[in-house]
Amino acid sequence: MSATGNPPIVVAVDGSDLAEAAALWAAGEAARRRAPLLVFSAYGYEDAGVGGRMYAPSDWLTIREAETDEVLRRTRAALEAAVPGLEIATEASDRGPIPALLEVSERARLLVTGEPVGAIAGLFSGSPDVDLAAKAHCPVVVVRGNENVDGPVVVGVDGSPLSEAAIAWAFEEASLHNARLVALYAWHDGDTAGLFSDGNVAFQGEPVQESGRRLLAQRLAGWQEKYPEVVVERRVEHDKPRHRLLSASRDARLVVVGSRGRGGFAGLVLGSTSQALLHHAGCPVLVVRTENV
Repeated sequence: MSATGNPPIVVAVDGSDLAEAAALWAAGEAARRRAPLLVFSAYGYEDAGVGGRMYAPSDWLTIREAETDEVLRRTRAALEAAVPGLEIATEASDRGPIPALLEVSERARLLVTGEPVGAIAGLFSGSPDVDLAAKAHCPVVVVRGNENVDGPVVVGVDGSPLSEAAIAWAFEEASLHNARLVALYAWHDGDTAGLFSDGNVAFQGEPVQESGRRLLAQRLAGWQEKYPEVVVERRVEHDKPRHRLLSASRDARLVVVGSRGRGGFAGLVLGSTSQALLHHAGCPVLVVRTENV
């Protein structure tokens, strides 16, 4: 499979219930996009060998490979029954999970994983390990919480290039799911980096509330012309963005954010809002970078 033409939706599985939920979500997404689905698993040690490749006794490797093949077989059979007619392929790697997922993301439309738990959870919080959501070559969807199939797609907007990328994906998702779109701009009084950054909204003498409304009107106008069927609700809130997005996620079908928004520190690989959503959102979360558009 190649990133040209019709690249696949890739879902990472490991035999857990969380991965099974992610696989079902990914299969539905692939069907809506008329894209193939690649069910992917990696069974190497994350930190073993050079570049994440595993160097272990051959009998251990043989056992792990057989277990992984069985997980892929069962997952494929379940998805074929759940989504008849969907083009499904499977693939296993002997690399560590994160290096393998970063590699496969180069040829994916979306990379879907289950809710990060245990060792995986650390990958989304600035650990020394590769930060998958910040460095994947395609957008990353973490399937967590409870998807409200009647709820809206929610997108965080702040005027940055990353939020523009998030808006593009959010409109596409809302259109595919025939869902409403909630575009949320939030600020708080201590957010000077946001209020006075290059992409920001604040004009001298203009109330921030009005600046937020103007920003949303400007940023959404072109996309509303491209997707006239999508009903859009604009929200301007006086609160920290992560608080408002977490609250909105409880009734949403999907939340879309950039990997890092306005302000912050250049050394952070994933912004605090994105991290909070990946750990605590009440629905699936899509994290996108400018390179993903």
